[in-house]
Amino acid sequence: MGEIKIKNPGLLTLIQDNGRYGYQQFGVPVSGVMDSFSHRVGNILVGNNENEALLEVTILGPEIEIMNDSLIAITGGDLSPVLNSEPVPMWESIRIKKGDILGFGQIKNGCRSYIAFAGGIQVEKVMGSRSTYVKAKIGGLNGGNLKSGDIIKIGNLQDNLTSTKHRKLPNKYIPTYSNNIEVRVVLGPQDDYFTEKGIQKFLSAEYKVTNECDRMGYRLEGEAIEHISGGDIISDGINFGAIQIPNHGQPIIMMADRQTAGGYTKIANVISIDLPKIAQAKPGDCITFKKVTIYEAQRLLEEMEEDINTIKRNCISESIIRISEILLKVNGKEYNVKVEEVG
Repeated sequence: MGEIKIKNPGLLTLIQDNGRYGYQQFGVPVSGVMDSFSHRVGNILVGNNENEALLEVTILGPEIEIMNDSLIAITGGDLSPVLNSEPVPMWESIRIKKGDILGFGQIKNGCRSYIAFAGGIQVEKVMGSRSTYVKAKIGGLNGGNLKSGDIIKIGNLQDNLTSTKHRKLPNKYIPTYSNNIEVRVVLGPQDDYFTEKGIQKFLSAEYKVTNECDRMGYRLEGEAIEHISGGDIISDGINFGAIQIPNHGQPIIMMADRQTAGGYTKIANVISIDLPKIAQAKPGDCITFKKVTIYEAQRLLEEMEEDINTIKRNCISESIIRISEILLKVNGKEYNVKVEEVG
C-alpha cells in the first residue's frame, strides 16, 4: 500500500465514498459524497471501482504530501489545484511521485473538489462504508475531518500505471457551475399541505443560499411559501434532496448528512441528477426550482447512467490504444500510426 500525509487539512477535508446504506431505520444517516458525479468520474479516471473512497474538499483545499508514486484525478469544483506549486488540470488522471506536494488556491467555480487516488483510500469500513459522519464520529479516519499530520493509506494500483495515466474526461461531459442555478424537482410527498399560491411561489421565486449550508442541509431565503394550515407533520423518512418547508416558509434542502426522519412538510424533492448542482452551490448563489414529472426524472437519470457507461468505455478504449502504441515501440519496430482521440 501507499500513503499520503496531510500537511494542512484546509477548511473541511473528509474521506467519503457512496454512503452507508441499510442503517437508516436505526437512525444512522447515509452520509457519503455530496457530488456523486464527480466522485464516480474521479474513480473511473484512475482505474478504480467508481464507488471507492476518496477525499472530499470544501472551499479551502488541503496541502498533501505524496509518499509513494501513484495516480490521482481531481474533479468537481475548481479550487485551483497545484502540484509542487504548478497548476494541474482537472478531470483527467495525473501521475504523482513520492515527495510531490498537492495543494489548492482560490475558488474559480463550485465549492467542492474530489481527489481520487488509484487503489482508493484504505481506511477501515464502518457498517459497510468508509464515509465520514462527523457528528457521530463514524467512519473515515477517526470519525472526523482530517487534521495536520494525519497519514492515510491508499491502495495499490488496480490497473497498470501506463494504462490509466492518460485518461481524460471529454469536455462535453464536464459540468459547469454557475452562481444562478436551475434545479429540477418532483413535487411531493406533502405538496397537498400547501396553497396553490404557495406552490406557484415555490416554482417562480428565486431563493438565495444562506450561510447556513453544510453537508446536512442548505437553508435558503426568499419569498415565503404558504401552507394551508402549518408546516408540521408526523415525522417520516427524508431523502437526499428533500425540500422541507417549516412554518416560516423558507426552504431547506436536505443533503448527504441529513437526519433519517423529520417532522416538517416536504414540498418537493430535487431529482437525482441535479443534486450535484446543489452540492456545488455556495452562500450567495441563487436557486430557482422547475417542476418535472417522475417519469422525466427517471428518463434523465437513465441518460446520465448511459453517459457514465460511455465514459467508462471511452477511458478503457483510450488506455488500450495508448498501450498499443507503446508496445509497438517496445517491439523495436517503427510504425507511422495515427490514433484518433477516443471520447
